[in-house]
Amino acid sequence: MTMKKNSYPIEAVVPHKHPMILIDELVAYSDLIAQCSLKITSKSNFYNDSTQSVPSYVAIEYMAQSIAAFANANEKDQGGKVAIGFLVSSRKLKVFVSEFTLGMQLIVSIEQLYAEESGLSAFDCFIEHDGKRVAEAKINIFQPQDANAFLAEQS
Repeated sequence: MTMKKNSYPIEAVVPHKHPMILIDELVAYSDLIAQCSLKITSKSNFYNDSTQSVPSYVAIEYMAQSIAAFANANEKDQGGKVAIGFLVSSRKLKVFVSEFTLGMQLIVSIEQLYAEESGLSAFDCFIEHDGKRVAEAKINIFQPQDANAFLAEQS
């Protein structure tokens, strides 16, 4: 499978505004997989000055934003618009470190396992630092055709 080198700024493919964009870059992607990266700095969201780290439970959001970057880059490649999706659930979340410490460079890898016409899709995700896995999960996402109409129905 050929990976495309990303040319989109992260703000163009993650439907959040700073400071809630937590990943730095969509590095490369294809129709089924993607890699994103981020570096833990003192300016990272959820950074704790006293421990000089970000809690490892934030890994789930790093994975979710990587899925968004993947989906929206592919959508933009087809002439579509950036859309929001909803993290429905995660299964088998495992974190192998208690925190992401200052200076850590994290690589987030995601693979789409399936996508249904209904907008539901599942992903296998993991995060590595220096070639070692520090977190992993299976994540289910729902991306409705019309997110605004879907949200209006929920209220």
